[in-house]
Amino acid sequence: MDYRRIARELAGIALLFLSLFLFIALISYHPEDPSFSHYVPHPREVKNWGGIIGAVTSDLLLQGFGGMAFPFVLLLALLGVWVLSGFRLKARTLRWSGAVLAFLASSVLLSLEGLDSGLLGRAITALLTRYFNTGGTLILCGFSLVGAFVLITGLPISQLLVGGVRRALRALSSPFRGGKGKRRASAPKKERPLIVPTEKPKVEPRQEELPFPKPAEGGWRLPPLTLLSGGRKEKVTLSEETLWATSQLLENKLRDFGVEGKVVEVRPGPVVTVYEFEPAPGIKINRIVNLEDDLALALSAHSVRIEAPIPGKSVVGIEVSNPVRETVYLKEVIASDAFQGSPSKLTLALGKDISGKPFVLDLAKLPHLLVAGSTGSGKSVSMNCMITSILFRATPEEIKFLLIDPKMLELSSYEDIPHLLLPVVTDPREAAAALRWVVEEMEHRYSLMAQQGTKHIERYNRRIREGARDQSEGGPSPLPYIVVMIDELADLMIVSRREVEESITRLAQMARAAGIHLVLATQRPSVDVITGLIKVNFPARISFQVSSKIDSRTVLDTTGAEHLLGSGDMLFMPPGSSRLKRVHGAYVSEEEIKRVAEFWRSQG
Repeated sequence: MDYRRIARELAGIALLFLSLFLFIALISYHPEDPSFSHYVPHPREVKNWGGIIGAVTSDLLLQGFGGMAFPFVLLLALLGVWVLSGFRLKARTLRWSGAVLAFLASSVLLSLEGLDSGLLGRAITALLTRYFNTGGTLILCGFSLVGAFVLITGLPISQLLVGGVRRALRALSSPFRGGKGKRRASAPKKERPLIVPTEKPKVEPRQEELPFPKPAEGGWRLPPLTLLSGGRKEKVTLSEETLWATSQLLENKLRDFGVEGKVVEVRPGPVVTVYEFEPAPGIKINRIVNLEDDLALALSAHSVRIEAPIPGKSVVGIEVSNPVRETVYLKEVIASDAFQGSPSKLTLALGKDISGKPFVLDLAKLPHLLVAGSTGSGKSVSMNCMITSILFRATPEEIKFLLIDPKMLELSSYEDIPHLLLPVVTDPREAAAALRWVVEEMEHRYSLMAQQGTKHIERYNRRIREGARDQSEGGPSPLPYIVVMIDELADLMIVSRREVEESITRLAQMARAAGIHLVLATQRPSVDVITGLIKVNFPARISFQVSSKIDSRTVLDTTGAEHLLGSGDMLFMPPGSSRLKRVHGAYVSEEEIKRVAEFWRSQG
C-alpha cells in the first residue's frame, strides 16, 4: 500500500473541503453573529451558513485580510488541487512565492486607497510608509507585482521590458511613417527559421522483385535482398509548429544564459533534429558549447550535442534528440544508391546521417577502423552490419574473413561460411597466434607482388588476370582481401598484450597495400587497451556512447561521445580530419544474419 499517495490525496481533499467551507462562511457572513470581535451573551440564532464555527472563522479572515480574504481562500483551493494532482511543491516554489508576493502587495495597495485590507494589510502598510513614505511604498508595491508576475509566468523580465519599449517607440513613430509604418506593423514579429524537410532515400524496387542477383565470378551467387527484412517501418515526423516552438524555447533559454542570437534553419532527422543557431556578434563559441547539459535540462531532451561551428557556415549546430526515434534498418542502407553505386567490395553499410541520408564507408580507403563503445551502445550490432554488408557484395574468392570473438557470443553465427580463413577464434592465445599468421601472410604477399613488379594488391590481381599463364598449371592466382575483425580487444590485451600489440601495430602500418584490413572493437576505451601505439595507427575511429568525457577523449581526442543516445548512435572520425560526423547505426536482427550465413553455407 502506497501510504504517501494516500496521505497526499487525503491532504488535498481536506484542503478543498476547507476552502469550500471558508468560502461559504465568507459569503454568508453577518456582523451580528457571535465572534471574537462581537460578543453575544446568549446567541439564539446564527445566520452564518457555517454555524458558529463559520461565523468565527469568517470574522477572523475578514479582520485579518479584509477584502483579500476571498483571494486567500482561492489560493487555498489551488493548493488543494495541486496536492491532489500529485504536483511536487518543490518545482512550484517560485510560483507560490510569486502568488504570496502578489497577495501581500495587493493588500498594501488596498490599504493605501483607504479600502479594508484587514489587520495584515494595515500592519504592513504602516510599516512600509514609516520607512518609505507613500511614494516609496507605491514604487515598492509596483516592483513586487512585476516580480510576482515574472515568478508566476516564468517570462524573462528583460524580454518584457525590451519588448515593451520597442512597442512604445513603434507606436509613437507610427504617425510619422504613414502607410509604410502600417505595413511594417502588420508584418510578423519574428521570421521563422527555414525548416529543411528530410530527404527519404529511394529504394530500388527491382531488388525486391529479383529472387537472386546475377551470378558472381567463380560460380558463386550473391545473396538477394529478400533475405533481409525491413521491419515495421514507423515514420516519425515533427510538425512545423513543434519545430517552431522548440526554436523559440531554444532562443529564450540561450538568452537566459546571456547568449543572444537566433535559429536560422531547422533540419529534422530520423533520430535528432539540428537547429542551426546564429549567435550575435561578440558571442564566443565556448560559451555555447559549455551549455550542452543546461540546454538538455531546459528542453527536457534526452541529450543535446553542440557542433561549433558547422563547416562552411557561420552557425552553431545544436542537435536535440527527437521524442520518438526512428529505427534504421540495414535493408534500407544496402538498397540505397550510395551502397549499390559503390564499386568497392569492402563497402560498409553503417546507417544514416543526421539528415536521414544513407551513410557508407569504403574500408579500403580507411584502411583500418577502431570501434569503441560501452555495453549496450550498439557496437556489436554495428560489427554485424559491417560483416553482412560485405557478404552482400563479395564472394569467398574476393574477400576472406578472420573473425576473433573472445566473448564467444557475437560472431558465432558466421561459423562455417566459405569466407572464413579459419573457424571463428575464441581463445585469446589462439588469437595471438592467428595474428602472427596474418603478419606472415602480409610478408608473403609483398614478396609475391615484388616478383610481379607491383606495389598494390589491385594491380597485382589485374596483372595476374591479364597474364598469359595458365593457372591450372600452377601459376599464381589472384589474392583475396583479408578482413580481420576483433570483437573485444581488451580480452586479448589481458592475455597476450605484447604479442597482440606488436602484430596489430605492424599490420596497421604495412598491411594496406597487401589487401589486409583491421577492424578492432572494444567496450573498454581506456589507455591500457587503446594504447598510444595502436591509436596513432588507426586514424579512422568510431565511438558509440561512452560513460564519460575521458573515454570520449581516449577514442576521438575530443568530447561528445558521452552525449550520444545509445542503440547505434555513433560519432565517426574520418582519417586525416578531426571533424566528427554523427551517424545513426543500422539494425540487423539475429534471424537476418542466420539467413545470410545459411545462404553462403548452402553454396560452400
